[in-house]
Amino acid sequence: MLQSIGTGLFDISETAGGMAVLLMRTFYRVARAAVDWTELKRNMYKMGVKSTPIVVITALFVGAIAVIQAAPTVQRYGAYGLIGWGAGFAVLRELGPLLTALMISGRVGANNTAELATMVVTEQLDALRILAIDPLSFLIAPRIISIVATLFIATLYADALSLLGAGIASNAMLGVEWGVYLNGLTSGLLTFGDVAHGLIKSIAFGLMIAVASCYFGLSVKGGAPGVGRAVNAGVVASATGVFILDYFVSFVIG
Repeated sequence: MLQSIGTGLFDISETAGGMAVLLMRTFYRVARAAVDWTELKRNMYKMGVKSTPIVVITALFVGAIAVIQAAPTVQRYGAYGLIGWGAGFAVLRELGPLLTALMISGRVGANNTAELATMVVTEQLDALRILAIDPLSFLIAPRIISIVATLFIATLYADALSLLGAGIASNAMLGVEWGVYLNGLTSGLLTFGDVAHGLIKSIAFGLMIAVASCYFGLSVKGGAPGVGRAVNAGVVASATGVFILDYFVSFVIG
């Protein structure tokens, strides 16, 4: 049992160290603007624009679910004037960035890991090195920037749409007038700090998803079956890392 625990700790340490090294090496290239801008634009479209429908649908229902869960308490105490504040507080600080990150992880992160792992298995990365093309500048840096930017922008959309969904659900289920709902949102209980809290989380989550998906894609072993294992490991690591970062970011910035 002790040997298994020790082996697991060493594996986790190796993975965390490898991801940190990959992130630092990528930051170095980004700082020198050694990034393939054509590849960056292609990834921004593929990861950002193509993810819009699923973010829209998810965000609308997230806001509605928040109201459904709060409805019994609101009706019991007659706190209809606070429904806007409650929905805004939950969405802006937690639900918006967290659930958007999980959706982007499942769609973008898994696809990114599969693409990179396939390139490694088919020796396309070796071909790039033979042609004197740096894989980190050509493939990794554009993908990390794209995932972080996609999640940041998607969180902004998700926040707005979740609040819209919460307003629709409040009006339909609880009979809360739109003026009452908007007054709860803008009464001063919610501040820009609540919005910034969620956006900071989105950047941290984006880095986690980007680095994890790239690392497991590049470190694939075992041929074609290894691609499936890499995708599975990348998704699990991304989701786990998102929840861990959620705790620490919430603890640090309050």
